[in-house]
Amino acid sequence: MKEILERLINGEIDINDAENLLKADAILELDGIAQFDSKRSSRTGFPEAVFSPSKDYDDLLLIIEKYLENNDDDLIITKLSDERYEKILDDLGDNSFILDYNKKAQILVIRKQERTKENIAKIGIITAGTSDINIAEEARVIVEEGGCEAITSYDIGVAGIHRLFPQIAHMVKEGVRAFIVCAGMEGALPSVVAGLVDVPVIGVPTSVGYGVGEGGRVALDAMLQSCAPGIAVVNIDNGFGAGVFALTIVNSD
Repeated sequence: MKEILERLINGEIDINDAENLLKADAILELDGIAQFDSKRSSRTGFPEAVFSPSKDYDDLLLIIEKYLENNDDDLIITKLSDERYEKILDDLGDNSFILDYNKKAQILVIRKQERTKENIAKIGIITAGTSDINIAEEARVIVEEGGCEAITSYDIGVAGIHRLFPQIAHMVKEGVRAFIVCAGMEGALPSVVAGLVDVPVIGVPTSVGYGVGEGGRVALDAMLQSCAPGIAVVNIDNGFGAGVFALTIVNSD
């Protein structure tokens, strides 16, 4: 960027050329394998993330190494298996990077330096059952990476709905700005929560279920069809997307 601006000041390029060069500089191309939006953090307030499944391990490692060479921002690797994390840990272990891996969520955050928590807002994260916790934990990591405090309560679904109300009341008293609600099976919990609160509810259908509910499609359809207003729904098992959307709500004020 400095070089481009110097060329502009020296009259070597005009303002339109400078604009095009700056736009092009915002994309890093890594040996034809991946293109990175290197200015994402400054533009959106959230760093780059890499979806790891289906990527060859050597390609994944190259992406990580090249990104860290060219950026000071954190890097997030989603849906990362324990086995691949151990290999990355070995390959990057001699560097000064901080690797923060959440085993339940299978998500890795790589930092060049320790971060101080900002706690710009509070987000409530709820699951219907214990089987949904891995997706909720993915959302929690994202929410905290974005500088918010996550208040969590797990296994409080409609099968024992009396468990829900004290937890919702606590989160409302804490002033949460949005709720992330993860549920499989029939996916009813987000509708119940949305009927009780006056802040946005983000429904996350999970691939927990059997028979017609197998794979999470019933939960997805139920959340999309909810009669309670104020619900946004992300894709099945998309805790990452739910966390980013919650941060978007907080940062939109």
